Amino acid sequence: MTTTTATDLAEQKVRAPSNRPSWEEPPTAAGQTGKGAVLIFTVAVVIVPLWMVVITSLSPQGAVNQASGMVLVPHGITTAAYQQIFTNQLIMHSLLVSLAVTLIGTAISMVVTILCAYGLSRPGSYAHRPILMLLVVTMFFSGGLIPSFLVVTALGGYDSYWSMVLPSAVSVFNILVMRGFFAGTAQELIDAAAIDGASEWRTLWSVVLPTSRAVVAVIALFYGVGYWNTFFNALLYLPDNQKWPLQMVIYTYTLQGNSMPGTGVTNTGQYFGHQQIAPLAIQMAVVTLTLIPILLIYPFVQRHFTKGMLLGAIKG
Repeated sequence: MTTTTATDLAEQKVRAPSNRPSWEEPPTAAGQTGKGAVLIFTVAVVIVPLWMVVITSLSPQGAVNQASGMVLVPHGITTAAYQQIFTNQLIMHSLLVSLAVTLIGTAISMVVTILCAYGLSRPGSYAHRPILMLLVVTMFFSGGLIPSFLVVTALGGYDSYWSMVLPSAVSVFNILVMRGFFAGTAQELIDAAAIDGASEWRTLWSVVLPTSRAVVAVIALFYGVGYWNTFFNALLYLPDNQKWPLQMVIYTYTLQGNSMPGTGVTNTGQYFGHQQIAPLAIQMAVVTLTLIPILLIYPFVQRHFTKGMLLGAIKG
């Protein structure tokens, strides 16, 4: 009688052909190396430009001249560019305008989106299907730029801060996404709330929103980033540069290369104390300033953001 040992069974298992798909097989050493190289390259493509922006904003005039533009390897560090922009009234006022527009605009957009999405997610709500079809049509057809400008101007939005918020307060795409999540709320929870005598407002606040925290965080982040980065509405409706948001200041004085009012910086630079500031350093300092709020907020919503992006993509 032949005795089969554990070693023989293991060898047979290794030699036996596998019926699993190729993507379920353990990765080879070459595959692991390739994945690592791709990840390192992707991270470098993202990190290196940000690194150059920050280092250039902290570089003196000599380092910028030596690099003939954006600085990759620092040769001296100075905060003179940041000191200069923090003493510039135009930049600081534009920063406050951007913060106010982002906070107020996101709050208004979230209220409207949540209420509209909840109403459209309830099967018994009045005319919810015609309203839904009407909203979907606006995703594919619009009046155009000139009619929109005429409407906003006729309603008194020209040269007003509200022109930064109200024309873009509602995103139909965000409403549809949130409606899908609200419609997926367990009907048993809603029925239990109705049996306990909860009104629709109470059901929305105490049942639907707590179970949809992930998608609410994702949509709020989308709205917030959109308001923070907006400049086109300011370009259309705000002729006074004292009302411009920070992104409009960047567009005008960084991308177009115009001299920034209040800094006195020319093509040859400017002395701040005993240090000469490069115009490019001030421009990159303003760009860095726009990145800070998003970098501060994102870690707090990252968990909800990841969950909200995955929900709906997982079945079963």
